[in-house]
Amino acid sequence: MIQINNITVRFDRFVALKKVTFEIQKGEFIYIVGPSGAGKTTLFRLIYMDIFPEEGNIEIGNFNSLKITKKDIPFLRRKIGIVFQDFKLLEDRNVFDNVAFVLQVTGARKKEINKKVMRVLSEVGLHNKRFENPLNLSGGEQQRVVIARALVNEPFVLLADEPTGNLDRKTSLEILQLLVDINKKGTAVLVATHNMNLVKAFPAKIIRLENGEVVDTKY
Repeated sequence: MIQINNITVRFDRFVALKKVTFEIQKGEFIYIVGPSGAGKTTLFRLIYMDIFPEEGNIEIGNFNSLKITKKDIPFLRRKIGIVFQDFKLLEDRNVFDNVAFVLQVTGARKKEINKKVMRVLSEVGLHNKRFENPLNLSGGEQQRVVIARALVNEPFVLLADEPTGNLDRKTSLEILQLLVDINKKGTAVLVATHNMNLVKAFPAKIIRLENGEVVDTKY
């Protein structure tokens, strides 16, 4: 489903990733682990083609980083759900509208938007908070809104970049459990984290990055 083929990324003289190769199969759950600066976020930016490798290429479904055009990138991103550590929610809109916005920009019909938004809000346990402003929610609830927003386009892969970085342990475990449950329904999930306690709580395939290189893969 996703092929990372011998990619190298440099920012000026700094090598962020070096000859990284691995693949993500349909429905897999994978942790990308490593310390800050290991290249985890750079890898995610490559997958949703915010940046491109200096060497190698990435294949995501029918999209290839060597061939993709600028106008095709939004269509790729509709197939990828992204969960950020710092939420990036719209503070002037309620929970429902934060999630609906993703569909509105694609020109989806109102009936379809309502159906899909209510479905994902129920899935993350926030159906009863749909009219709340995100600022009135707890950190864990805000992250659930972010996950709902990432899911509403029915992506085949969900990228979660340090999704529990700003949360306490109890809430972090709840968010990881939610991601595991989402994965069980068929969505591939890729979690970047440096928190090995969470990884131990929900074991899955691990790809370890250090200094921009894959140093270990465990199943």
